[in-house]
Amino acid sequence: MQFAPQTKAGEERSFWTVETNFLPGRTFQNLEDLNRQAFDWSTTRLDNKPQGKAGLIPAQAFEHERTYLRPVPAQLPAPYKVHGRGTDEYGFMSFGANYYWVPGTRRDEVKVLEYSDRLKIFQAGQCLAEYPLPVDGVRTAKFSPKGQPAPPHHPHNRHHPTELEEKHLRALAPAVSAYLDYALPTKGLARHQFLRRLLALSRQMSVELFGQTVERARKYRITDLQTLQNIAWLYLQQGPGQVPLVEIDAAFRQREAYQEGSLTDPPALPPDPDPADHD
Repeated sequence: MQFAPQTKAGEERSFWTVETNFLPGRTFQNLEDLNRQAFDWSTTRLDNKPQGKAGLIPAQAFEHERTYLRPVPAQLPAPYKVHGRGTDEYGFMSFGANYYWVPGTRRDEVKVLEYSDRLKIFQAGQCLAEYPLPVDGVRTAKFSPKGQPAPPHHPHNRHHPTELEEKHLRALAPAVSAYLDYALPTKGLARHQFLRRLLALSRQMSVELFGQTVERARKYRITDLQTLQNIAWLYLQQGPGQVPLVEIDAAFRQREAYQEGSLTDPPALPPDPDPADHD
């Protein structure tokens, strides 16, 4: 097994123990559940198991060392990280891809103290709110203090997912779903913009015409939405009949540019759509 560079410098054995003793056959619901199981495994099983050639038991060694250690005063605060954040016009500040409402009417900079399980928001030395950290994987969620009315507005720069737009488009026709599989960007802002613009285009024509348009676009590998509009307009001009295929002048093979280019390596084009999808 090869370890990542960050596991080098004497840490290979620790990762090997976790990967070969703790993880195999184990199931968990989320990252929090995995951390709880890991804590229980490391403190009840691993710490009471002889380690190394000397057979040292970590739990017993710690009990021996405890008498030489100085306990940390109970009044000391828990460890935390300090972050500076701004608030938008609606009173939200962003942290960890989520949005937290800052009580009050001031929209100044705030100081965020990040603990292991919660956040504290300070402004001018006063703690305005405290929030528990959401479970791992929560994104673009909006939080406000419990016991207070929910803010009437959304964060200014909150992301708006497009799952509903994609679901609506795929339900229109199989040809639309096949086109999305081919043309839809994998992720990012371009994906959301493409889905919203394509949905808006679908509402400008009948479902039948839209299905014919995207089917032709997929056949010719077209993703430009303006070209899709031109295809739809071409179908409308032709009436109920089929739009003819693109005419290609066979004499292009005799052109000097073609003869010169035929000596080069073929371009690495994307694979053709499945011909079974077309008659």
